[in-house]
Amino acid sequence: LGVLAMAKHIAPEMELHVSTQAGIANYAAASAAYDLGAKRVVLARELSLNDIAVIRDNTPPELELEAFVHGAMCMSVSGRCLLSHYLTGRDANRGECTQPCRWKWQLTEEHRPGRAFEVGETEEGSYILNADDLCTAPFIDLILQAGVDSLKIEGRAKTFYYVASTTSAYRRAVNAYLDAPDAYMCPEDVLEELTRTSHRHYSTGFYFGREGATQNTKHGGYIREWEVVGVVDEWREGTAFCTQRGKFLLGEALEALAPSGKVVAFTPEWIQNESGEAICATPHAMMRFSIPCTAALPEGTILRRRANAAEG
Repeated sequence: LGVLAMAKHIAPEMELHVSTQAGIANYAAASAAYDLGAKRVVLARELSLNDIAVIRDNTPPELELEAFVHGAMCMSVSGRCLLSHYLTGRDANRGECTQPCRWKWQLTEEHRPGRAFEVGETEEGSYILNADDLCTAPFIDLILQAGVDSLKIEGRAKTFYYVASTTSAYRRAVNAYLDAPDAYMCPEDVLEELTRTSHRHYSTGFYFGREGATQNTKHGGYIREWEVVGVVDEWREGTAFCTQRGKFLLGEALEALAPSGKVVAFTPEWIQNESGEAICATPHAMMRFSIPCTAALPEGTILRRRANAAEG
């Protein structure tokens, strides 16, 4: 509250957005933030579609509402967690969370010092605090119809590839809704794109009630089915000139994700190094290489392949 008041006094023209960590979960709190000078509030992640609609109907129309639509779900209410800071000194509230909720925990007992007990659901143990990721593309129409002005995709500490892939997918989903608001169907290519980035199992979060915010206690890692192998610096006369971001081998099938969101699948017939010499792989970090592609690939296009497609 003090920061809001000071910002309003010192920089009255600056837009003020209130974080999800403020825990705004009802229209009274949202209206109070607006009265203090907020232009936008990022709603608590624990709200349902109906909760959001009620907030929209009972707040000033000038107040913008923002809601999370994709990415990691915190096991703590609205991300207000102190586990990381307590255990590692890295503060989640400053963007440095080490995600202890994803760790595999064991139990100890007061009278048995030094002895750890497995918390077991499977042979691999149990990840007792591990929340599934949020994915709302299949019902983005309902979120927009509830009155949300801005869609928030988790991006902090994520790679440029993750940001490019997820934002392009949701842009296409929103466009599909705008083209047919009364008959929205999530495009298949959007759902396909959202499997191309590193993620945990997907859930609907709290949008349809608490039962939708699921946990995967059997596995603590990510699903990584695709990996980046390069970025296009230039394309001319059927050749893409690229910078390596991961090894791939001659003969492997690639996908090119253009800045527009368009995806092109192709298998390069040759690879050349920066000197124009034929090579059979791209093993060196950030090496320059070129490959043939009949489709024009704009600068910034990301090249990817299926994970574990190559050996060695």
